[in-house]
Amino acid sequence: MSDSSTLPPVRLRPEAELARDALSTPLLSRAARLARWAGEDTRVDSGGGLVDEQLPAAAEVLGLSGDDGAAHAGEAWRVAVDTGLVEITDEEAGTVAAGEDLALLTGGSPQDALGVWLGALETVLADATVPDLDGLLEAVDEGGEIDLSSLDWDPEAEARFLDGVLANLYVLTAGEDGPGAGPVPLPALAASMIVPSGMAEPTNDVLEQVSDAMMRLDDQFRLLEPAGLVEYRPVDEALMADADEEPAAPADDTDVSRYGMVRLTPLGLYGLRARLLEAGFTAPAVGDLADKGADALLDGTAVYPPGAARAETEQWLARREPLAAARELLAAARGSDAGAPLRRLRCQQALSLVGATAEPALGEVLDDAELGGLARVWLTEHGARDVPAPPEAMIFWLTIDTVAAQLAVEGDSEELLALVQGLAQQHSGFFATAWRVDHPATADVLEAMGRLHPDKRIAKEARKAAFKARSQRGN
Repeated sequence: MSDSSTLPPVRLRPEAELARDALSTPLLSRAARLARWAGEDTRVDSGGGLVDEQLPAAAEVLGLSGDDGAAHAGEAWRVAVDTGLVEITDEEAGTVAAGEDLALLTGGSPQDALGVWLGALETVLADATVPDLDGLLEAVDEGGEIDLSSLDWDPEAEARFLDGVLANLYVLTAGEDGPGAGPVPLPALAASMIVPSGMAEPTNDVLEQVSDAMMRLDDQFRLLEPAGLVEYRPVDEALMADADEEPAAPADDTDVSRYGMVRLTPLGLYGLRARLLEAGFTAPAVGDLADKGADALLDGTAVYPPGAARAETEQWLARREPLAAARELLAAARGSDAGAPLRRLRCQQALSLVGATAEPALGEVLDDAELGGLARVWLTEHGARDVPAPPEAMIFWLTIDTVAAQLAVEGDSEELLALVQGLAQQHSGFFATAWRVDHPATADVLEAMGRLHPDKRIAKEARKAAFKARSQRGN
């Protein structure tokens, strides 16, 4: 994942809560227990893994048994080494001791604990892209070495695929409902990576690729769940009539849950965001703008969905004196650039959260060409007395500004269509005056009205007005 794309804002749980979640994950808690268990008699091989003779004892410490217990113990030990919970003191002798980072889990800050967990997550993500044991055994050559060239395995491609799947899951989780949103069906997640955009009916070849991807993801999410990244309901093994066969995609929604369901946990949301930021993505979180100026707040929340924008604004306001905050917001809302209409819309929404305390600040901008209309609307809605009536020029300017903001937020939406129809109906001769409005977005707004209005006559009037507005600005 290497990109500069902007992702939807997410709502993260407090770090103290996330740290507790991280410490209680099977993966990290097992690694910590083995780190505390390790002593002078503990021996590791040349790769830093526990020697085979010690795996049963390590599994017993973890309360595990059998071959699976030894495998889980080996994985937990590898995590302990990779994250610095265990330190190899003598590579030749294969001796170990508790690492410095072990103390961070009990005596460090929540950020320290989360940092160790992120290191553990990287180990598991790397493991998740490695072929299963059966595949590796098939690649063992006559000399007992693994011949990677004989495997149909491209480590970089596998890592990119898993990163892409997790990024898609992140975007789905970053919606208005956050981590509490419903789980995602595994077929849909696999299809998001395989089916080309615009393909109405997937071909048999594409469906086969989706099925292959589903089974790869089933194995990978089984590995990632103990790390606390996801909650996962595996593919129902009864769907596979033969162990060598892969299940076809579900025929309808009624049985989709049997094909695997995955949900990103709050801790997983935190972890993926940290990885996305490191990879160069812009991955905002609610609260990022709380300590910044009003200009950063209005610009930053411009592209946020309503719920996230409100939550961010509430955090920003909570750290400021209401009247001073209102004045700062109004000052930041000024401007004639392309983003200014949306800034004023966000300013108006923020001021609605301030309440009556903001009234003096609104009164101070009544004569402002860009803010006067907004101020009159706010004051009237909040029951202020003696609000002066706006001049006609201000009414038309505010109308253009409002439509421009809605265009920026929603594009050609049904809500905007209703607004356009209402304007044309309520103001006879609207277009005859509107094209003269001295607003940078006048021509674009009139053009949009012409595009949206279902009445051909009115749409033609709007387009003519847009042409006049462009000609006027050109002069």
